[in-house]
Amino acid sequence: VQLQASGGGSVQAGASLRLSCAASRRTFSNNGMGWFRQAPGKEREAVAAISWNGAFTGYADSVKGRFTISRDNSKNTVYLQMNNLKPEDTAVYYCAAALGASYSLNPTLYKYWGQGTQVTVSS
Repeated sequence: VQLQASGGGSVQAGASLRLSCAASRRTFSNNGMGWFRQAPGKEREAVAAISWNGAFTGYADSVKGRFTISRDNSKNTVYLQMNNLKPEDTAVYYCAAALGASYSLNPTLYKYWGQGTQVTVSS
């Protein structure tokens, strides 16, 4: 599975962005998916995750109420809608496909990773 993330950019605090992650093949629909991020000098952290059918989702406490993960299996694509962005959201955002069908915020359960897209939020 190859993953291509897009939609990053530079915005002001309070703005919104929607990230997209397109997968290369149809078996994407059997996998849980997640978004992770890594800021300069910091470890990679989980942002959000979604089960194979979209029925279950999970979020890091820092983004709850502001970010929404969703997926469209007919388009092999997972999305991350980010609202009310804050400077501390600045990072490279990665999408990943899990080994199983469920969702998880544990990065060790993810096998396939995209190349990342930069999100920069200025105050």
